Amino acid sequence: MMSAIIVYVSIHHKNTEKIAKAIAEVLNAELVKPWEVKPEELLKYDLIGFGSGIYYWKHHRALFKLINNLPEVKGKKAFIFSTAGINIPFINHRKLRRALRRKGFEIVGEFSCRGWDTNGWLAKIGGISKGHPNEKDLEKARRFAKKLIK
Repeated sequence: MMSAIIVYVSIHHKNTEKIAKAIAEVLNAELVKPWEVKPEELLKYDLIGFGSGIYYWKHHRALFKLINNLPEVKGKKAFIFSTAGINIPFINHRKLRRALRRKGFEIVGEFSCRGWDTNGWLAKIGGISKGHPNEKDLEKARRFAKKLIK
């Protein structure tokens, strides 16, 4: 059986936490915040997920801080996930993808979906993507996780 851990940050509306829990359910993965785990503790897992909401076109800085403190990992499997008011994964994931590859991770999958966003000026208009992630988004996250274990 593959061991998995998911490192995530979910601050405003718990959008990313909903997705992290859906993926963790399928993978039987442990869920942790980046400030709750030591970098070397991650190395005992076969698969590591990294996810957060997207803040100005990138993942939360706490994920980068943790990754920067990791040693070279050469071929360790990782996946990336996110929630965002404006869901453009090839842009939103690029900095995290680059940071993980620099450490030697093999990225085996990426998942993203819309999430209710009231950050900054969006609060004045009630936010965007309200109601997301919804049940359909959670089901897509579960299907994504199933592909990771095949």
